[in-house]
Amino acid sequence: MRRAARRIVAAVLGFLAPAAIALVPPAVVGAQLATSTPPPTPVLLPGGRTTLSPFPTVLHTPEPSRRPPEISAASAMLADLDSGQVLYEKAADERRPVASLTKIATALVVMERTTPQEVVTVSELAAGDGLTPGVAELGLAAGERIRVGELLYALLLQSANDAALALAEHVAGSVDAFVRRMNARVHRLGATDTRFTSPNGLDDRGYSTARDLLRITRAAYRLPGFASIVATRVREIPAPDGRPPRVVQNRNVLLWLYPGAVGVKTGYTSRAGYCVVAVAEREGVRLAAVVLGAPADAFSDAAALLDHGFHAFERRRLVDAGEDLGTVAVSGREVPVEAGASLDALVPAGEGVTRAVVVDPDAVYPPFPGETIGYLRLSTPRGPVGRVPLVAASVPPPPPPGEPGPWWGRAVRAVARALVGALDGLAA
Repeated sequence: MRRAARRIVAAVLGFLAPAAIALVPPAVVGAQLATSTPPPTPVLLPGGRTTLSPFPTVLHTPEPSRRPPEISAASAMLADLDSGQVLYEKAADERRPVASLTKIATALVVMERTTPQEVVTVSELAAGDGLTPGVAELGLAAGERIRVGELLYALLLQSANDAALALAEHVAGSVDAFVRRMNARVHRLGATDTRFTSPNGLDDRGYSTARDLLRITRAAYRLPGFASIVATRVREIPAPDGRPPRVVQNRNVLLWLYPGAVGVKTGYTSRAGYCVVAVAEREGVRLAAVVLGAPADAFSDAAALLDHGFHAFERRRLVDAGEDLGTVAVSGREVPVEAGASLDALVPAGEGVTRAVVVDPDAVYPPFPGETIGYLRLSTPRGPVGRVPLVAASVPPPPPPGEPGPWWGRAVRAVARALVGALDGLAA
């Protein structure tokens, strides 16, 4: 059935001419790194058409402003990739089909459960039929042996659907078992508004949200090697039987068009619309833009959001670990407190930051030095930007039950009172 479906797709595509489906020649791999626009590469377009030059060569973005841009996408989010701090959102919790953005989660599960050097034996199910290599497939052959690392490049750069199936079967034994693992994994991340039904997203039955995709992307970036893969423009992948290497090109045109772009993944189906998760880095700040359901150009929407983030926000050190925060009342007694951690955050340029100390109502006196007894919340006029633990800096000794003064003075006075009492008893 799967091979028949592939042949139907090929018929719809009009029996693509060899030039339209040919892979990028290996000779251009090095040259592409110096180009300012993405070289032609075959991809599918709406309506079953293909083109050898589908990518925009210019981004249509407004002048960067401190005001959020107007974007065409149905759902979007902008955040600090490293902290997860949200800088902008639009319908960020709306469940939507996400097409090949699904493959970010596929890569997450694969990379957590394999090593790049593991060898995958391609099954009949995963094998491509050779009709559309370079469009949405690597062109895997049944029985081919290929490393996990190479399949990950095909998955994340070229969005190769046959690579997704081969990796799923290698990790879990079957595609269905792998999808169950995908869903369990992202739910543990807190992505509870996500349900995948395939490792490639082509069926459009799965869904996610901009907020969940941010969580999944941040988890993937914590894995060694992921950032390097998604920042790669072009990759040669060995072919079997001594044939020339296959060359895959990244579909993320922001790697060419947007200064500082370093990832991540594109997606498109008729139901999902144009989608992209884009990451860019400037002066040590890494921002992630998630764009879902753009009617025509997800890249320009993502670039506009990234521009806004880099222009309208600045990273500041808001509190230092060990910083004196005064005293707070615990069980009616004053306790000196300090910041339990440092906090750097992105704050709107030119805006101040307010602090609010919140004491845990269950804290009891006396706390141990270093014990967390609440938190310090930091906010701007736009809302909270973060919090750090509030810890006891030191604990004064409890006051003596009787007279003030050093213990030895109290002891002398107690002995004197005892003697006086004894003499009074004798006199009586």
